[in-house]
Amino acid sequence: MASFAKPTTPRFAVEVHQNPYLPEGGREVHAVITVTATGGGTSGGLPLPASAQPAGSGQPATPATEAPAPAGADAPRAAVVLMVDCSGSMSYPPQKIRHAREATGAAVDALRDGVAFAIVAGTHEAREIYPGEGRLAVAGPATRADAKATLRRLRPDGGTAISTWLWCADRLLTASGAAIRHGILLTDGRNEHEEPGALRAALDACSGHFTCDARGVGTDWEVTEVTGIATALLGTADIVAESSGLAEDFRTMMTAAMGKGVADVALRLWTPAGAEIGFVKQVAPTVTDLTDRRAPVAARAGDYPTGSWGDESRDYHVCVRVPAAAVGQEMLAARVCLVQPLPDGGADVLGQGLVRAVWTDDAAASTAISPQVAHYTGQAELAHAIQQGLSARKAGDTGGATTRLGRAVQLAAALGHADTARLLAKVVDVVDEANGTVRLKTAVAEADEMTLETRSTKTVRVKSG
Repeated sequence: MASFAKPTTPRFAVEVHQNPYLPEGGREVHAVITVTATGGGTSGGLPLPASAQPAGSGQPATPATEAPAPAGADAPRAAVVLMVDCSGSMSYPPQKIRHAREATGAAVDALRDGVAFAIVAGTHEAREIYPGEGRLAVAGPATRADAKATLRRLRPDGGTAISTWLWCADRLLTASGAAIRHGILLTDGRNEHEEPGALRAALDACSGHFTCDARGVGTDWEVTEVTGIATALLGTADIVAESSGLAEDFRTMMTAAMGKGVADVALRLWTPAGAEIGFVKQVAPTVTDLTDRRAPVAARAGDYPTGSWGDESRDYHVCVRVPAAAVGQEMLAARVCLVQPLPDGGADVLGQGLVRAVWTDDAAASTAISPQVAHYTGQAELAHAIQQGLSARKAGDTGGATTRLGRAVQLAAALGHADTARLLAKVVDVVDEANGTVRLKTAVAEADEMTLETRSTKTVRVKSG
C-alpha cells in the first residue's frame, strides 16, 4: 500500500504592497499584505492508499484494529470530523443520500494514515456513527474500510439542527488533542428545527477551536447559513447543485485539509500611539472581513485569525488611520507579523512586514494607488454589488437589482474575473459590459442564482506586472 506523506511545517514570507505617500494632513494608509507559505510538501495532493475501495463498493469491511485516537502527549497531529446531513429531505431524490455516502467514503479514503477522524450523522440531533462513544478512530486500512461499511448502512430520517452537529464536532475535536482540527459539513436544507440564535451561538463558541468547510447540495438550503458557517470557522463554502458531484468535491476538500502543516496562525498588527486600525480583510482567495475578530494581545497590538496553512498564498487588505503630519514627516504606520501561539503563552513569529506613511507635497506621488490595493478594493465592491443585487432581486426591487448587478458586470470585466462574469450572464442579459448596462433575465434557474451568491466572495489574484 502507498504511504501518505505527512505535511511539514511551511516557511512563511510576508510582502507589503502599498503607496506610502500621503498629502499634507492625510491620515488613511492602505496596504495589501501577501502571505505565502511554502515547503509544506503536500501542495501537489496526497496519494490514496492502493487498497482503498470507492465508497459503496468492494468486499465486506475488515473489522477495525487501529486503536482509538490518543490524547495528551501522544495525540495525533491532525483530526477531522465529517458531518453528513441525514435528515428526511436527503431521501429525495433517492440518489442524494447514496451520493452523500459515497462522497463521505471518498473523503475517508483521502485521509492520511494516522489522522484521527469521526463521522457524525446530522439531523435534529447529532449521532456519532463512527467510531462512536465520543471517540475518534485513527486512519488506516482497517478503519477506512470499517467507516465505509458503516456509511453504507446510513438512512435519512429526522429534521435539521446544525448547531448540534457543530457542538458534537467541537467535543470530538477538542478531545483529540490534535494540533490541526478540521470539520467538513454537508447539508441539503435549511436549519429549520432549532431557534435561529442556536446556530449563531454554536459558531461563536466553536470559532478558533476548529476550521470547517461547508457545502450545500441541491437548492433547498440557505446560502447565508452555509457561507456563515464557513466564514465563522475560516473554511470554504460552495454549492454542489447536482449530488453526483459530491464525491469529487469531498475528495478535493479532504486532500486540501490533509495538506495543512501549521494551525492557529494569526495576523498580528501593531500600531504606534495615535494610530488605529480601520479594517482588516482577507481579500484572496475569498473576501472575508476580519475587523471585528481582533483579539487584543497588548495595548497597541491585536491578533486576527487566519486558521490553518499548507502550501498556499493569501492576501489581506489593511487600512490604518494615522495622525495627520506635515510634509517631510515619515512614520511606521503598522508592523504586521504572522504568529503562532506557543504553549507557554508566547508566540512564534513566522514572518513580518512594515507599513509606512510618508507625507509629501508631490501630488502625483500622493494620489497614486497601489495596483494591489486598487484591485482588491474593486474585488470587495464586486462581491458587495452581487450580494446587494441578488437581495434586491429577491425583494422585487427591479431597479435596484438592475443597477447593482450592472455594476457587478462592469467590475467583473474590469478586474478580469471571467468566472464571475459567466455566472452573472446566467442572471442578467449584458447589453454593454463596459458601462454596466444589463437587463434582468425573466427566468433564472435557482441553482444559477445560488451559485452566483455562494461564490460572490471568491476573488482573482492581481496579475503579475
